[in-house]
Amino acid sequence: MASKFTELAIDCADPRGLARFWCAVLGYEVQDEDDGLVTIGSPTVPEGRNRPGPVPPTLTFARVPEGKTVKNRVHLDVNPTDREQDDEVRRLLGLGARRADVGQGDESWVVLTDPEGNEFCVLASRHP
Repeated sequence: MASKFTELAIDCADPRGLARFWCAVLGYEVQDEDDGLVTIGSPTVPEGRNRPGPVPPTLTFARVPEGKTVKNRVHLDVNPTDREQDDEVRRLLGLGARRADVGQGDESWVVLTDPEGNEFCVLASRHP
């Protein structure tokens, strides 16, 4: 059996604030919170250790002293599930996301950043 992708760790300045943003984006909830560390995950899927199939990954936000300085080498792509891409982009901008230009040109996806400047894409036609 191969490994499963179950968690993504994200360094940040404000774990609680960034966790709130991503909970609103993904429909997740806080699963664990400790000093400088917040983990969020899907409220409808049990913990993935004994689950044989795909598991929605948790996101863990860890406080670090240094700020973000360059474009992310890894980023999230999100897919709107109940609205069109333009409507989802407006919703995310309302939550605190910002538009970003990383040299993408005219593409079908929209690049945004979360409140701490981490890039992510809102896809147009790919559905999970």
